[in-house]
Amino acid sequence: MNRKLIMRRSFGILLVIFLCLAVTSAPIRHYAAFPNELRLFQGQAKHLKYAMPVHAQASLNPEVAAVNGVSRSTFPVDLNRPLSIEPKTSGVTELKLKLFGKIPFKTVKLQVLPDLRVVPGGQTIGVKVKAAGIMVVGHHLVQTGPNTRQSPGEDAKLKLGDLIVAINGQALNDVTKVAKLANEAGKSGKPLQLDVRRGKLLFRTSLSPSFDQEDQVWRLGLYIRDSAAGVGTLTFYAPDQGVYGALGHVITDMDTQTPISVGSGQILQSNVLSISKSQSGEPGEKRATINKEGKTLGNVEKNTPFGIFGKMSHLPDHGLHMEPVPVAFAEEVEEGPAEILTVVNGQKVERFNIQIVHVAKQTTPATKGMVIRITDPKLLERTGGIVQGMSGSPILQNGKLVGAVTHVFVNDPTSGYGCFIEWMLQDAGIMLQQGQEQATSKAV
Repeated sequence: MNRKLIMRRSFGILLVIFLCLAVTSAPIRHYAAFPNELRLFQGQAKHLKYAMPVHAQASLNPEVAAVNGVSRSTFPVDLNRPLSIEPKTSGVTELKLKLFGKIPFKTVKLQVLPDLRVVPGGQTIGVKVKAAGIMVVGHHLVQTGPNTRQSPGEDAKLKLGDLIVAINGQALNDVTKVAKLANEAGKSGKPLQLDVRRGKLLFRTSLSPSFDQEDQVWRLGLYIRDSAAGVGTLTFYAPDQGVYGALGHVITDMDTQTPISVGSGQILQSNVLSISKSQSGEPGEKRATINKEGKTLGNVEKNTPFGIFGKMSHLPDHGLHMEPVPVAFAEEVEEGPAEILTVVNGQKVERFNIQIVHVAKQTTPATKGMVIRITDPKLLERTGGIVQGMSGSPILQNGKLVGAVTHVFVNDPTSGYGCFIEWMLQDAGIMLQQGQEQATSKAV
């Protein structure tokens, strides 16, 4: 009995060891790493190396892609050798692998998209945006009597970050016109009818101005703003589509920290005067000015979590790349060496080495796609790491544009986050989403 028990236990141990060896063996690991889906740009070959001692029969639509130069619907493949997949025309097909031509082994969905190339930026740009309304950034009390004060805006239940899009039925995004409307309403005794956007909610409320006994004017009891300005970095320019992307993060109001709903705006040439170096706990910044006599580079049409986007008629000056480069899908980005393009003095774009230390697996848009670390001694000496105004600096790896700098780690300014270029291109309206077959038209 004991002998049988020992034999069973020994057999069980050997079986576990065998399974562990099998699971950790190179062929099994390579099979697990073999993708279920591949996205490719037309004209850009993909090379797969999985070194599995397997001969199989393959099939796919030869009009969409070829494998190892073979453009037939069925053909033999040796998975112990590298596979070269050459996309030919945009479309979707399946690469089916069968052992002995009969036993299903692996099916890979191939999606070929039209070739897309953009010009990397790196130039420092000035940004001026006009909100799509009047933003509420604070409340204040109006002196209505010797011992009485009130805030009509607060009484009307307006909150910080609310966007007043119309007054008395008239669209409005100019704060200079509000005083006249408040004066007319106060004298007539008729309250103002405000159309207000709060997030995705649109509602109407009444506001009766109060007469300020100190300044002898009618007031709303609100601090309001209609525009914002700052500097950032151009990420890319797409000459075929005439559009650009910049910043890598949303523009927010400095008081309410709510995203600005853009009504209009423009980007202009900017000049870096000096750098306030980053230190642990205190991110630095680019000190830059918008060139008053500089030409307008483009407009601002969208303000999204991935930056600002709009039309641009030509490539700005001082870029390192004059010709477009390929872009990378999110799944192509790897941990390892890369580089960023940015300006640290004047208008000259320079190239600096970085390390991509972590890549997140993302199938849907999210802003923190990778963790990067500045490794270039020259940039560390001049900036201390990532500084405000560097957001949007393009990240390149293996000759492709892969992303943009977005945030700095406050306690370690040599490191920060980057977003994948794929999500910025989608927001620019020039990048295909997965499954589609034709194009649709503390932050630093």
